[in-house]
Amino acid sequence: MAPEEDAGTELLLQSFERRFLAARALRSFPWQSLEAKLRDSSDSELLRDILQKHEAVHTEPLDELYEALAETLMAEESPHGHRSYLLPSGGSVTLSESTAIISHGTTGLVTWDAALYLAEWAIENPAAFTDRTVLELGSGAGLTGLAICKMCRPRAYIFSDCHSRVLEQLRGNVLLNGLSLEADITANLDSPRVTVAQLDWNVTTVRQLSAFQPDVVIAADVLYCPEAIVSLVGVLRRLAACREHQRAPEVYVAFTVRNPETCQLFTTELGRAGIRWEAEPRHDQKLFPYEEHLEMAILNLTL
Repeated sequence: MAPEEDAGTELLLQSFERRFLAARALRSFPWQSLEAKLRDSSDSELLRDILQKHEAVHTEPLDELYEALAETLMAEESPHGHRSYLLPSGGSVTLSESTAIISHGTTGLVTWDAALYLAEWAIENPAAFTDRTVLELGSGAGLTGLAICKMCRPRAYIFSDCHSRVLEQLRGNVLLNGLSLEADITANLDSPRVTVAQLDWNVTTVRQLSAFQPDVVIAADVLYCPEAIVSLVGVLRRLAACREHQRAPEVYVAFTVRNPETCQLFTTELGRAGIRWEAEPRHDQKLFPYEEHLEMAILNLTL
């Protein structure tokens, strides 16, 4: 194959690999691109290699595959599973996540698309986080924060959420990815200081927020209802009051544009609070599998 064909095939294989490891729905795989590749006569050598590898294995795998499939279909569905997201460094972020969108009365036990989008942006802009203290609001399963910890070298990272089950899962995912929580005396000094904090936006005080002393504040996919938007803006106002004599933290909020009215409410509430905002340019880094047609946005807020 020509070099450009090699590159195209490699990208297609990577796309399948990333979706497989992240346990994405089969319908999201690039089947049409694969079919086009297989119909291309120039790829006959690639197909021949695949067939030769299959013939080199002196077993008949089909029966075993059908038996495994039958066992899977008959087994009781687990409420949790593991997903892995590959990083440019060659490493990965592996998460324990719920298999249901809503579980234990919360949507925070799964990774949402804006978290993936924000993680991509962070990896493309590591200077925004390097040697800085980062506070994440509504961390959910922890994908964005773990990617930042592994790729952007923050000084300290504070995951936060209000739901006890989400906090339990967050702690587990931090440890699953080889990071230590701040209380661990065996923590790797080359890794950021990691904290998992319970933070209820409706009751947290300026004093409590001041203890975090964040340089950067991020949030992803937290604009899901009017009540959450009002609570989030309230937290941002209190964060602005934390540093009367110091520079306020930089704030980045990522979201999927599902309902224009919800986005309008957020910017309206920001205006009422005196918080300026501007949209970050769309980034080109496509590392993680999420729906291509979704409209994503990241707002940079000035407290």
